[in-house]
Amino acid sequence: MEITDRIESLLFEGARAGVYPGAVLLVSHKGRIAFFQAAGHCSLTPRSDPMHKDTIFDLASLTKPLATTLAIMKLVDGGRIDLDQGLDRLLQGELPKNKRKLTSRLLLSHCAGFVDWKPFYLELDAIRQEERKGILREQILKLPPAYEAGQETLYSDLGFMVLEWIIEEKAGVPMHRFLNHNFYEPLGLKKTFLCINDSKNRFEEKDFAATEECPWRRRVIRGSVHDENAYALGGYSGHSGLFGTAKDLFTLVTFLRMHFYGERSDYLKSGTVEAFFSRQNIVKGSTWALGWDTPSAEASSAGKHFSAHSVGHLGFTGTSVWMDLQKDVIVIFLTNRVHPTRDNEKIRAFRPVLHDLIMEKICGAKG
Repeated sequence: MEITDRIESLLFEGARAGVYPGAVLLVSHKGRIAFFQAAGHCSLTPRSDPMHKDTIFDLASLTKPLATTLAIMKLVDGGRIDLDQGLDRLLQGELPKNKRKLTSRLLLSHCAGFVDWKPFYLELDAIRQEERKGILREQILKLPPAYEAGQETLYSDLGFMVLEWIIEEKAGVPMHRFLNHNFYEPLGLKKTFLCINDSKNRFEEKDFAATEECPWRRRVIRGSVHDENAYALGGYSGHSGLFGTAKDLFTLVTFLRMHFYGERSDYLKSGTVEAFFSRQNIVKGSTWALGWDTPSAEASSAGKHFSAHSVGHLGFTGTSVWMDLQKDVIVIFLTNRVHPTRDNEKIRAFRPVLHDLIMEKICGAKG
């Protein structure tokens, strides 16, 4: 049996067992693609469509490392912001006293004191679209802290909404334009973009993996962002709204890998990427680097074989990226596990099993 046959078998078994309707898995080792396969369906309802390697996924919280963090990385690299500057030096206008000294480092490390999530969309729905982001940002700043900044860790969408604001202020353009100009377009990423609700979509519905049958919008979401807050804000925010294919993500993550290893330095300094990939240890026991997670000692979504020198992130829709910087392995695992309902959480147990098998078959890790 070929070493990749077991991986392919498990990928298809995930679809048959209802872990997800469909998935695309891309694995690289030492910069070369070792496995690339689609399985299952990109849609089950209202019609059944097969999954393809070039299916476009709602990447959900992969927006955090592959859009928002990437933009901050560029601004830091160019000396336009410092990770330890307070919000009072990054944002215009009067800020609440308890928010003035919050830094990008704290925000990227999920220890800035913000709550994890709030259903802003329920109130924003009644407000004119062009006013929503400004009103949301005022609300975020007025919220009482969930804990003292730098003393605890709480994964937070709100912190990344603030980071998008910082990017707009310092770049002078919306985040999607900054990323398109500096990364996505130069890298030739044809199917990677931040969603904009009212823009004319250059892709057809069949090109997308369907997500949830949304009770708020009363339809199956396909081709627009699943996250309700991002949708209410126009299609994306700092926490969600990035779309892309496995192959495009491979190009983007490999680009970061090459800068980390010093194989290229045309977009970013190697030291900048290394700094963002380093666990911050601001809060004891936290696994967070800057915008990226690292493997936890137990029950990591990366499984048991990824080294401590790894970075990754998950997306709520069923997406993930993990990169082992020591073993030089990239695993891009994209699914639509929330289709047709977010109540399906089988992927939590399945993902580390898949990662373990990949590392055993591709890298020879011992089970």
